[in-house]
Amino acid sequence: QVQLRESGGGLVQAGGSLRLSCASSRSINVMGWYRQPPGKQRELVASITSGGSTKYGDSVKGRFIISRDNAKNTVYLQMNSLKPEDTAVYYCNAWIPFGNYNYWGQGTQVTVSS
Repeated sequence: QVQLRESGGGLVQAGGSLRLSCASSRSINVMGWYRQPPGKQRELVASITSGGSTKYGDSVKGRFIISRDNAKNTVYLQMNSLKPEDTAVYYCNAWIPFGNYNYWGQGTQVTVSS
């Protein structure tokens, strides 16, 4: 079992920045962030492997940066130039490809006001 503890999030004005953190109870190869806007499906924001390979959703490319500290089993999401459409519940995800195990954090609300 894997526990994910998220922190960060909150209310920010458009154009502002926020940083999310997610600490895992153990080392996981692929970690990332998904988000679910009100009334919409959950979507990939960004993911990163233990080797540092990253993937971003099209809507956040050039604005968000994902990083991780393997020694702390922690992944970060730096969100810059935030837009109202970034408003969503953001979920930390840990994925173990072997066996296709997915683990989720409890979610943290990000609200961007115009």
